[in-house]
Amino acid sequence: MRRFRLIAPTLIALSLAPVAQATDLTRMTEAEQSAFDARVRAYLLEHPEVLVEAMQILQDREQQAATAREAQVLAENQDALFHDPDSWVGGNPDGDITMVEFMDYRCTYCRKAYAEIEDLVKTDGNIRFVLKEFPILGDDSVASSRFAIAVRLIHGDDAYKKAHDALITLRGSPDVETLGRLATDLGLDPKPILDRMNADEVTAIIAANHAMANKLNVTGTPTFVLGGTVLRGYVPEDQMKQILADERAG
Repeated sequence: MRRFRLIAPTLIALSLAPVAQATDLTRMTEAEQSAFDARVRAYLLEHPEVLVEAMQILQDREQQAATAREAQVLAENQDALFHDPDSWVGGNPDGDITMVEFMDYRCTYCRKAYAEIEDLVKTDGNIRFVLKEFPILGDDSVASSRFAIAVRLIHGDDAYKKAHDALITLRGSPDVETLGRLATDLGLDPKPILDRMNADEVTAIIAANHAMANKLNVTGTPTFVLGGTVLRGYVPEDQMKQILADERAG
């Protein structure tokens, strides 16, 4: 109801556009304006379907504008989005299509998508897969991302992927003790990683990912950028395969 009240003037303007073109409303006297308003109100009450049609037109225009803005942002940020040196790249580095995932380790749907995306990337064989650390669900999310980024900075991509896999399936809170034990289980010295977690360079990587997400109006996880398409939320593997096929077909 609140949205309708906010956009009602726009809907009325859309529905009355033909009348406005035929009538110079600025030259009406106050009495003529009142009479005109009354006739308009009566007409809309008698034909509410006009407002429904106007609502659809408005929604279509908003969607078209949003799609155009999104395409422009993607075009202007190709390098930062697809070739960011601070983001892990997996799958086929020379794949014919790049899939970017904005993810949060504490996100239920990211965890649900995890195994399916792993399978998709493996079975397809031609996807270049980029992970963007995008912690938005509180302190545990931030701690997990900081740990993963610190691992990559110190030990490289292979160690990062192992840390990522462990964090996305981690039960319980990623406190210092848990993260230290996780590092040990991965065969890594915990102290340098824990010390590096709060470094400025780690903060800068997370901030850059948030800035990119803001440009794309990404507000939730998981969000995928697949070629020229932005997919918001969990997408089942079968649907993802179809979207991939559509992207490749152009």
